[in-house]
Amino acid sequence: MTKQYTTEDEIRDVSHGKPHVVILGSGASKAACPNGDLNGKILPTMDDLISRTGLEELLEKNHVNFKNKNFEGVFSEIYDIDPSSDLLNLIEEKVFNYFELLELPLQPTIYDHLALSLRKKDLIATFNWDPLLFLACIRNHRYADLPHIVYLHGNTAIGYCEECRMKGAKNGICIKCSKPYTDSKILFPIKNKNYNDSPLIKGEWDTLKLYLAEAYMLTIFGYGAPNTDIEAVELMKEGWGMPETRSLEEIEIIDIKDEEELAETWKPFIHSHHYIVYKNFYSSWAAKHPRRTCETMWQQLMMCQFLGDNNIPKELPFEELWKWYKPLIENE
Repeated sequence: MTKQYTTEDEIRDVSHGKPHVVILGSGASKAACPNGDLNGKILPTMDDLISRTGLEELLEKNHVNFKNKNFEGVFSEIYDIDPSSDLLNLIEEKVFNYFELLELPLQPTIYDHLALSLRKKDLIATFNWDPLLFLACIRNHRYADLPHIVYLHGNTAIGYCEECRMKGAKNGICIKCSKPYTDSKILFPIKNKNYNDSPLIKGEWDTLKLYLAEAYMLTIFGYGAPNTDIEAVELMKEGWGMPETRSLEEIEIIDIKDEEELAETWKPFIHSHHYIVYKNFYSSWAAKHPRRTCETMWQQLMMCQFLGDNNIPKELPFEELWKWYKPLIENE
């Protein structure tokens, strides 16, 4: 008779060395702050970014037709006409300024829970420009070893030293040469992005590909693989490899879209039936088995163990939340 794998077993088990990779899109930031940031500013998606960031007046002044279009399409059209347009620079500045000022609510968010629920061996790769994931890591890093973070399209919270190839907090100082960091450039939605143009962004993608090649679990949270990011999907496929070579690995998709649509979008990554779709983060493996995602997935699928859930107590304030994670962390 199969013995149940208990919560105590789960807490003690840190046997799985392969990484869990989580890829974030704008839907993840929206889910982290569904009612807006600390000051009530709404997290935009590409569909409402023009109105949220106040770009209508600038576009109207420059006779750009943006009605019933999302930001990706509008920006790409302007770029296709004139890649050196002053209007593009003005748009970039306005969008950067909007995202740069976003702040996390004071209570724990999905990003706090996500950061605490992965380990140092794991990776979060975000396409988002907002600083919210970075801020979540800052306020939790004293209590646990957190996952590695890469910013695939740059980030408004990040600075970079090109000479030393080091990144850190915006307005910080390079720990190698003591020179001030320059702001991260953020990549905008044009169809033919060149990820090699920026040493920072190239390095982030190189890191993601290395982690994807070794990953046991891949979670895609709120990222829709838009048509303006074909190169990004190709780079991810390069790291993940052919689906038939990933017969043991598992893919999670956290998204509010229809399951059939999501399965079709991510078909180039999925081996057979090795995927599951969730509508919200708290149904996902990281929320049900924090800091033990790969161990518990392996126990369930490969060892045929019966698992209970060790759900994140999502309503706890920070001090109590950190205490709840302590037994997990101490066993690492």
